[in-house]
This record gives sequence, structure tokens and C-alpha cells, in this order.
Amino acid sequence: MIKQSTMHSPLLFVLLMALIALSSACTRSVNPDIERGSSYVFQPGFPEILASAIGFLDEEDQGFIRVSAEIVKPSLIYRSLNDTSKARLLMEVRIVGVTDPSFSRTVQETIEVLYNPLQQQADEVDTYERTLDMDPGRYTVTISITDLNSNKVSSSSETTFIPNPEAPENNLATIRMEGLQVDQDGDQPTFLPINSYDVPSKVDSLLFLTQLTNQSSESPLWIQTRLLRFRSDASPARPMQFNNYGNSSLPYKGIEYDEYEIVRQTDRVLQQEGSVLLEIPVDPLSRGNYRFEVLIYEGEQEPTEDEESLLYKAREFAIKSENYPFLRTPRELAEPLVYLLKEDEYETMMAIEDDTQLKEAVDRFWLSNVQSLSDAGLTLEKYYQRVEEANKQFSNFKEGWKTDAGMMYVLFGQPWYVERQVNVMRWSYSYDRSDPETNFIFEQPKVKNEFFPFNNYLLLRSQGYYSVYYRQLQLWLSGGILQRDL
Repeated sequence: MIKQSTMHSPLLFVLLMALIALSSACTRSVNPDIERGSSYVFQPGFPEILASAIGFLDEEDQGFIRVSAEIVKPSLIYRSLNDTSKARLLMEVRIVGVTDPSFSRTVQETIEVLYNPLQQQADEVDTYERTLDMDPGRYTVTISITDLNSNKVSSSSETTFIPNPEAPENNLATIRMEGLQVDQDGDQPTFLPINSYDVPSKVDSLLFLTQLTNQSSESPLWIQTRLLRFRSDASPARPMQFNNYGNSSLPYKGIEYDEYEIVRQTDRVLQQEGSVLLEIPVDPLSRGNYRFEVLIYEGEQEPTEDEESLLYKAREFAIKSENYPFLRTPRELAEPLVYLLKEDEYETMMAIEDDTQLKEAVDRFWLSNVQSLSDAGLTLEKYYQRVEEANKQFSNFKEGWKTDAGMMYVLFGQPWYVERQVNVMRWSYSYDRSDPETNFIFEQPKVKNEFFPFNNYLLLRSQGYYSVYYRQLQLWLSGGILQRDL
């Protein structure tokens, strides 16, 4: 059941970005007990999806997998249908056993998506959910979407676990994360699955669900849940002509996993035997990076700080801008102008609190620089399209456009060539690989932490880039970016 740009990319860049996304998806849980959700399956011209598959037991201890997929409506191809447009999709869910490799099951369903981008409150995402009965075990679930109007396919794979209620040992299922959101009809807010690391701040209350199988009522279990907020970098990328980040600075490290505050903690003793569903609601949170964790200890007394847990699962996430990864509010449109405005001009703009006045200031910026009204519209459309695409490709502990790769992507567009070597990445915007003004080097910070899952690349800055940046700035301010990217 369904609830509710075109870019011409060099093949090498598209494949490279796919490899980066795949690497992120495969390594997002450096610690296997910590889930971080999936990344956008983003490739220009293809359906964009976020997907998850989580195993549970129902009240009769029958196993099932709940499959969820968020489909980005503007990424689909539509055919006219009266006042709206319709896309037809083939949704395929393929389940392969990990516990039992001989097991395989495929489910297909054709679905329709309606979309009218001219509506004032057009939904950007549809959420598809399906529940499939399954035996206990570990499975790999691949969710594929074929746009039947273009025959292009996007896929996302997840591994999930259904605990065995008859096993002698206790088990703790993967944590499912939901957010209170207005449904596609705009009527009653309801809890919908959150499949990614990124959570738009417009999502109201959060709900975390997991399941414990307790095999003995004679052995009580102490259950502790904690919500941690980590100190993390939230600043836009430093200009390319500035100095590089110091190794001890927060922008270099990204997140201080050793520095956190406990936002919320609950404790309870469980003596109930069998499978127990744990539901923990959380009030709205401010922007930042968080970890929700469940710890299970044996006994009915509060454990000491150094005591190891019997079972442990966690779900990490980040609260980001209101409509992330999309830009809809005046503030969301104003913030990325940091790469085009002088520092004092940017501070003046961001000090405007009234949304109407802020939107007027954003419009004045574009119209006062790009003299042609039509060119101004096309220029700002190109700029914000790149910002949204940067959010989908480079998002990590902060918004994708704020990362170094995101800044370069917004200003210069996609590179012609991308080369990677271990912890180094080179973006080339010409055939001459030795030209310092069209080749840029990124390095991954030397962060040694089992919890750090991000493919975060930092630009090697140089004062020699001032002329490169200035020329690029003039292309944006004049509208010349419509004729050439560099």
C-alpha cells in the first residue's frame, strides 16, 4: 500500500558516487550493534529511494519482516492524468536467507504514484510498507524499484534478524525508528518509519521499537534505555582559499563520540517470559547527532557503570533542517548562500527572523546580481538543485551541502573525473590532471573510532585558490554559470 532534474553525468562520476554510497551502506555500522539507517540511492535520472527491512515477532510469536521504502516523487517519470501526473512502479522485494542460504523468496507489486508539483503543499515523498510473514532467522532483503515509464531500476539492500522465541538464549531485535508525521492526505498525523540517518526537524515526536525474547521468568532482566546527544560540527565548509582545519578541531573530527550528554534515560525490571515489545516515545529534539540505545543486564538491581551488558542495540540519527534534504522554507533557502555572500552580508541576512522578510532578502540577492529576471530564476534553480543533490550524496553528521565535497559540488558542479586511493580522492574538471586550478584533492581525516561510519572527505585548501573561487563567484553572481560551470 502506498502512503503518502535532469543532469548529464559522466559515467565515471556516477559509478564513483555509487561506490561511495555502497561503501557507506556497507560500513555504516562499524559496530554491528549500531544501526544508522540507509543512504539515499541517488543517481541522476533514476528513482530515488530510502529503504529498510526490520524483523519482529507478533503476539503469537510468528516472525515477520516489515519492509519500508520512501520514494522521492520528483525522481520519477510521469504521464499526464487529468490535473495531475501518474508514475507506475514495479516494487520487488527479494529475501535471501543468511542463516539458511538455500532460502529465497521474491514478492512483486505494481504501484502508482500521483504527483502535482504545482500544488502549494505537494508531497515530495511517498512511503510504501509491506509486512511479510517469515520464520526466525537472519536475512538479506533487497528492495528494488523499477520506473515502468523509463525502465530504470534502483535497489537497496538490508540485513535483518528475526529472533527465535524457542531459542535457549535471550535475543534483542533491531531497533525500528518512527516519526510522527502528517500522512499523505494531510489529515491525521501518524507514526511513519524513518529509514535514514537524517531526520527532518519537521518530524514531531519519535518512537523507538524493539523486541526482547526473555526465556526465563525466574531470571529478571534490568532494561535500560538511553538517548545520547553528541558534540558535533554543524558549520558550513570553510572557503577553499582559507587554511586547512587543525587536526584537533571539531570540523576535522566531525563528532566527539566521547563527549555527550544523556538527554533521557529510563530503567525497568522485566520478569515477563516470552517475547516483549518495547516502545519508547521521545519528545521533539533540537538539531544535532544522537544515539538511542537499549542495554539489557541480568539481575534486578541497577548495574554498575563498568558492568558489561548482556544484550545491546542502538540506533543513531541526526536531526537536520526542517524539510531535509529538500529546501522549502526561507531559512533553508538562505543558509546555503554562505558560499556566495560576504561574511557581513550573510550575518545580516541570517539575523532576519521574519520569514517573509527573509524570503524577500533572498529574492533581492538573486535579482540584484543577475540582471535578467529569467536568468535569475534559472540561476537560483540551478544553485538550489545542486544543494539538494549535495544533501543526498554527501550527507553525514551535518547537512550534505555543508561538507567540503558538498561545497565544491554546489559551486563547481560534478567533476569530469574522480580518482580514489585509500583515503585520498581527486576531483578533476579538465583533461589536464596537472592543472592546479581544475584539480582538487580531498583527504579523509585520520579519525580512529569504531563508531565513526562516515565517508567524510576534507578539501586540501590553498591560498592559491582565491582567484579560482573569485572567478566562480562571478559566474554565479552574473548568471554566467548558465553557460559554463568553470
